[in-house]
Amino acid sequence: MKNALLALTLGLSVMSLSGCGLIYRIDVPQGNYLEQDQIDKLQPGMTQEQVTYVLGTPLLKDSFKSGTWYYKYLYRSGRTGTSVSKDVIVQFDASNKLKSISAEDFKIPAAFGGSPAATTKTDAKAG
Repeated sequence: MKNALLALTLGLSVMSLSGCGLIYRIDVPQGNYLEQDQIDKLQPGMTQEQVTYVLGTPLLKDSFKSGTWYYKYLYRSGRTGTSVSKDVIVQFDASNKLKSISAEDFKIPAAFGGSPAATTKTDAKAG
């Protein structure tokens, strides 16, 4: 009788701990978190140092396409398991001046040919 009661208590304890979400899973942000106001500050002809000041250090500098920087952000919710991903690609010309921005989740500034209503994937080039 004692063994049955102990097994029942143990079984109920394990089921209650695993089923009611008492196991805490942390939110995982990775990469460069960017906001629209940072993207709006970019202007054609900015130096690499100026872009780094505005956006921060890029997550990746392409070794094969010199002058291409990747800003990537991934947020994974621990509670729901959903993910949010944002990507920005910044390209410089041969004299290391900002020439284009490519973004999926941000409005591209008008200086790069973007429109105020642009909310979908945009690939804009200056001039």
